[in-house]
Amino acid sequence: MSSFLENSKNSPYDPKSNYKLGLNKKRDQQIWAIAGGKGGVGKSLVTANVSICLALMGYKVSSVDLDLGGANLHTCLGVPIPEKTLSDYLSKKVRNFSDLLNDTPIENLSLISGAQDDLGIANLRHMQKTRLISKLRDIDSDYVLMDLGAGTSFNTLDFFINSDMGILTALPEPTSIENTYRFIKSFYHRKMKMIEDLLDIGPIIDKHLNSKLSYNFSPSELFEKMKEVNPEKAELLQAELNKFSPKLIINQVRTQADIDIGFSMKIICKKYFGIDLDYIGYLEYDSTVWQSVKKRKPLLMEFPNSALVTNFDRIVHKLLKI
Repeated sequence: MSSFLENSKNSPYDPKSNYKLGLNKKRDQQIWAIAGGKGGVGKSLVTANVSICLALMGYKVSSVDLDLGGANLHTCLGVPIPEKTLSDYLSKKVRNFSDLLNDTPIENLSLISGAQDDLGIANLRHMQKTRLISKLRDIDSDYVLMDLGAGTSFNTLDFFINSDMGILTALPEPTSIENTYRFIKSFYHRKMKMIEDLLDIGPIIDKHLNSKLSYNFSPSELFEKMKEVNPEKAELLQAELNKFSPKLIINQVRTQADIDIGFSMKIICKKYFGIDLDYIGYLEYDSTVWQSVKKRKPLLMEFPNSALVTNFDRIVHKLLKI
C-alpha cells in the first residue's frame, strides 16, 4: 500500500524486545491528551492502543476516560464498566482519587473510567477541572493518557491545554478534516485568551487590534500588529504559542492520497495558524477494529498480526522520539 508500511516490515512490533525499555529511565510524568474535532474518529482506539504499547515497553501507564457523558475507553481495553468512576469522585461519593484506578488485562496499565449516567458531570466548573488535573499529576505513572470528548467544549479544550502533549485524531474525509481545523482554531483562541491574562496584553489587543482583528485574525497578522505596538510583548506571545505543537494521526487510511492528507494539513496549519502540526503517522483501515470492540478485547492483544500493530509501533516510537 505504501512505502512506509513496506519499510516497517523490517522492524515488526515485538513486545518481548521492547519490554522493559522504559525501566530504569528517570523522567518526569507526562500527561498526553487525545482529542478529535468530531466523534467516531478513533480517539479511544488511539488512547487504548498507545497505552498498551507503552505498558508493554515497561512504562507504568494510566488511561483516563475524560469523554464525560460518553465514556467507552473501558471497552477498548477489555474491561467491564468499573464500579467506581469519575462520577463518584466528582460527586464526592469517593474521596480517595487512587480508588478510581482499575487493573486491566495488560501489566503496567491501569484505567480510570469516565463519568456514567450523570449529565451534569459533562459540564465541569473551572475549579473541578483544575482539581482533576492536579490529581492526575499525582498518579504514580510514567504516562497518563486522557481520552477526551469530541468537539470543542471548554472541558475538552482546557484538558488539552493542560496536557504535556496534545494528539489529534482525524479521518481522511472532509467533515473530519474541517472539524479538526475548527478544533485547532478554537484551541488557539482559548489559549490566546489565557496568554492575554498571563502576559497582560489584553489591553493592548483591546486598544490597538480588536477594532480590526476581533477574534477572526490569523496569527501572522496578530504578530505583525503586536510588533508595531509592543515588540517585547510580541516576542513573549510568540514564545508562548510556540509551546503548542500538537501531533496528528490520520485514521482509517485506504490509499496513499489518504496518507498524504496529513502532510497537507501540516502545511495549512503552519500557513494560517503559525502552528507546527506534527504529523506522526497513520492507521490503516482494518476490520479487526470493530471485531475487537465487538469481542470487548484490546485490539493489539486480540489481533497481533494486524497491520495496525506496526502502525501503532511506529507512532509510539515517534511520540517517544526513540
